[in-house]
Amino acid sequence: MHVVYPVVVSALLFSIGVYGVLARRNAILVLMSVELMLNAVNLNLVAFDVWLRDRLHGGQVLTLFVIVIAAAEVGLGLAIVLAVFRTRRTVDVDRLRALAEVVRTPEPGRPDGEGAS
Repeated sequence: MHVVYPVVVSALLFSIGVYGVLARRNAILVLMSVELMLNAVNLNLVAFDVWLRDRLHGGQVLTLFVIVIAAAEVGLGLAIVLAVFRTRRTVDVDRLRALAEVVRTPEPGRPDGEGAS
């Protein structure tokens, strides 16, 4: 098989992943799009490793490292998404621009804080 076929498939996967990262608002879908981009990179690494007939199989070794990093990224990313969801009740990326908690202050003239926004 010629190297062009896996490279074209990899480019399509990477393009879909970039579109998903830029267009999606849900944090979990953004994480899935990042995983899609990493899998496109893995496909390129393996395709060029086979095409270049590397004796040490460097592309496949790098692919294993990328898979390990991707697994760690998923674990950490989902933990962050769950923590944000517990505090904010949303995983909409547009609503999560500010990471600081919103502190409600009482209005002037009301010592009890009623009517605070």
